This record gives sequence, structure tokens and C-alpha cells, in this order.
Amino acid sequence: MEDMKITTWNVNGIRARAATVLEWVEREQPDVLCLQEIKASPEAVPSLVCDLHGYWCHWHGYKGYSGVALHLRRETFARPPAFVHPPFDIETRIATAAIGDWVLASVYVPNGNRDFPTKVRFLDGLDAFVAELHASGRQLLLCGDLNVAREPRDVHPKLRKPTETGQTPEEQGMLARILDRGLVDLSRRFDPDNDRLFTWWAPWRQMREKNIGWRLDYILASAPLAATARSTTVERTFGTSDHAPVTAVLDARVPAPAPGEEDRPAPPAPRGQLPLF
Repeated sequence: MEDMKITTWNVNGIRARAATVLEWVEREQPDVLCLQEIKASPEAVPSLVCDLHGYWCHWHGYKGYSGVALHLRRETFARPPAFVHPPFDIETRIATAAIGDWVLASVYVPNGNRDFPTKVRFLDGLDAFVAELHASGRQLLLCGDLNVAREPRDVHPKLRKPTETGQTPEEQGMLARILDRGLVDLSRRFDPDNDRLFTWWAPWRQMREKNIGWRLDYILASAPLAATARSTTVERTFGTSDHAPVTAVLDARVPAPAPGEEDRPAPPAPRGQLPLF
């Protein structure tokens, strides 16, 4: 077994955060890098990170709104992955990669403030997606900004309001149902008693410095994968996004390729993305 590092991070605009993302990659060298709210179509991603050396890269975004990215380190994942967007994807909010019997996903759930029914439909689609994968015998690593505080304690007491979108009992119930499909919340596994495990802070009144925030960013793993996890961290002081990078380290080996994966050609670069060498 070898250590495998997974980072998920809502960057709140890749064009504003390109240099910081590159700094993170060079410092941490994650094997899996999931980004959310990139707010850019592939051709608008800065070349500094679009041609991310040593990674299979996939950018899935549209102009100045939403969008996700999923990057896999070539040293760890020698064969080119198949990047797929499940049918329930809307507004470029989920990208997945199939590696043997693993599925890796970068996801950005709608906020729901302006269109709550769309958020409910997306979470329902995500629930069905998890159930289907587990029924087929595959393992899932689901990373991203789920825009739901899992429990009341995942919102600072000063900000708790159970009628506010993102912390309503209805949304928490939907997230609980997804977890009950056989996923483990890795941050809570390693820090079960921390009531200040926040990952998002409003960008005013020194909320971040005071750690007055919400926990919205997660790394969720199927039980067999979760059993290999060694640690998780939230890097509250890193970067200028209003979210922090969340990282998990697993003691796991990349699974053998599924039939047909060995002969798969490298995926074409999205328009505007330079091929990787």
C-alpha cells in the first residue's frame, strides 16, 4: 500500500486563484485534486493551471458560473481515466473518473438560495447515483462543496438558523440519506468531537480569522475506502478563497483496470486546454 493524498477545494474562481492552486499542487502534490466553483469555461482557464504538469486534467465549467475540475496525478494513475458527467448534472456541477472499481467525483451542489427545487433535484440525483454505484459493487470517493451543513454543530452558534438554506432539517435529511447509502464522512471520522471544523467563512468581519463559519466541504468515501484513511486536514489559513482546502490521506492502492481500460487512449483535451506530456 502507498499513501494517496486527496484534496477538495472550492476555489471561488480559478482565474483569481490560479497561482494559489499551483502553489498548493507544488507544495502538497495531491494524487487527486477536486476543484469547485471554477467559474470558467475550459478555454478561459489560465494556462498556468490549465496545462497542469504531471496530471490527467479535466475542466468542466461554463463562463463565470459554477463549474468543477478533476485532476489525477499520472504517477499514481498511469492509465488515462474516462471522465464522465452523470445524467443528473446541471450547470457543470459534477465530473467523475472511473478507475477500475473506483469512481472519483468532484461535485458542487447548488446553493439553493434562489432555486431550492433545483438543489433538491440535484441531491436526489446524487443519492440515486451513490445507490447505483454501490449496488454495482463499485467504491466511491465523493469530494466537494455539498452546500449543506451536515449537523447543527457544523454551523457556528452565532450563525445557526435552521430555517436558512444550507442548514435546514430537510437538506440535512437529504445528506444523511446519501451517507446512509454506505459513505463515510472522513473529516468527522478523524475529528468527531470538533465543533469548529468549518470550511467556509463569510469574507467580512474577520470571520475566517475568528473561525466563525460553516462546514460545507466534504470527502466522503465508501466504507472499504474509508477503512484505508489515515488522516484528514482543513487548511483554514491557506489561500484567498472563502473556502479552505480539505485533504484526506489514504493507505490505498489504485485498483486494477476494468476490462477495456488498458487500451483506452488518452482523453482529448477540452477546447482551450493544452495536451499534457
